Amino acid sequence: MDEERNFTIEPEDEPPAQSEYTQPDYIPEWKQPTQPEEPEEPKKKRRTWLKITALLLALAIVASLGRALLRSAINGLAAHNASGDSAQPAADASGAASAPESAGEPYQRELTPLPETLPTYDSGKKLTAQEVYGINVDAVCGIATEVTTNVFGQTASTAVVGSGFVLTEDGYVVTNNHVVEGTDNVSVKLHDGSTYPAEVVGGDSLSDVALLKIEAEGLSHVAVGDSDAIAVGEGCIAIGNPLGELTFTMTGGYVSALPREINISGKPISMFQTDAAINAGNSGGPLFDMAGNVIGITSAKISGITGSGASIEGVGFAIPINEALRVVYDLQEYGYVRGRAFLGVTVKELDAATADTYGLPVGPIVQSVVADSCADRAGIAVKDIILRFNGRMVQTYTQLMSALNKCSAGDEVTLHIYRAGAELDVTLTLDERPEEQTVRKVEQGDVDNTEEYSYYYDPDKGE
Repeated sequence: MDEERNFTIEPEDEPPAQSEYTQPDYIPEWKQPTQPEEPEEPKKKRRTWLKITALLLALAIVASLGRALLRSAINGLAAHNASGDSAQPAADASGAASAPESAGEPYQRELTPLPETLPTYDSGKKLTAQEVYGINVDAVCGIATEVTTNVFGQTASTAVVGSGFVLTEDGYVVTNNHVVEGTDNVSVKLHDGSTYPAEVVGGDSLSDVALLKIEAEGLSHVAVGDSDAIAVGEGCIAIGNPLGELTFTMTGGYVSALPREINISGKPISMFQTDAAINAGNSGGPLFDMAGNVIGITSAKISGITGSGASIEGVGFAIPINEALRVVYDLQEYGYVRGRAFLGVTVKELDAATADTYGLPVGPIVQSVVADSCADRAGIAVKDIILRFNGRMVQTYTQLMSALNKCSAGDEVTLHIYRAGAELDVTLTLDERPEEQTVRKVEQGDVDNTEEYSYYYDPDKGE
């Protein structure tokens, strides 16, 4: 049975002078595979051998480091590019290099399709942790990104560091969406020290999965297991870059529980639980079974201290690889995940205390309705309070999203809503969820959430 947990990914570890710079309205410019780019030079595959020796202690979840690491990385790359044996073309914001000036026409990257089947280790042999590490470490990579914000005229750049893994020999890389979402530059560093600018092929916030592409051939890549076949108690190995500096670290543990419905910033994501150590910088890295196959993407952990003062340790979560690959294939082919259900409304939660004050039922209140969406066509209106979704009680945004995520585009559902003192049922056929950028624009167009709840219903007026 699914268990719902409410927690959020911890904030990125940013320098104190910059940590207060936020830009909640920032909309990342996801580039689709067919989008024209500025003239670019063909990339040259270079292999450089660098060794990282500094150790840095930082936060407890999944994907970040501060200015010192960014400055070090930038300085290192500047010196590296200036040297004769490792010059690489400068990358644009997507990580794509410029084409020769004589090219004449804008460069457009040709994305090769993903293979229909991916390799798997199926010898039936249980490997040692050392063997799992040895056959896979070359396929694990570090993900470095840069985020630039502008608040009150002040520009600040911070670094985000996570992990990832090479899925195919021609340079497709998988990581977490929250590692690369809203970033300006993305680069991938392999175990041999070589670094490549990366293009974000696509990202999906609902699954927290992103697909990158680097220009390289003949790369070591992972083998893929079957996450539907894993069982509690099986051993597992995580490889990643905890704290960003402790690169290519292996930790071990067990599959602790499955499945868990984890609430990440209001988005319910189905994961499985592990006690393999997951720390800041591990986000997006692979979790292997003891046959050497990837079974999950390490994504989150619960950390801190309970109300009684007990510390929380060994509670990490990974996205099942089967679910992740369904997203990856759609991102590569379409730039977004097809077939996802879309209700066409934005909502605001109404907590029990406020509902009691105004004599309203508890449930998500409709803030806006997307024009010509299924909700619009069915007559859903602003101020409606959604009480049930296909018979399932929904009292929060997370519960509504969880119910919606179990449906597909084209499914017919019934909403039980409260409107101006009366309850009624509305039946509609769900739309397909559009690209992430379109959804963000809808969400950014949400109405002001500070208005009084009496605007929704005044018992004395019956409105």
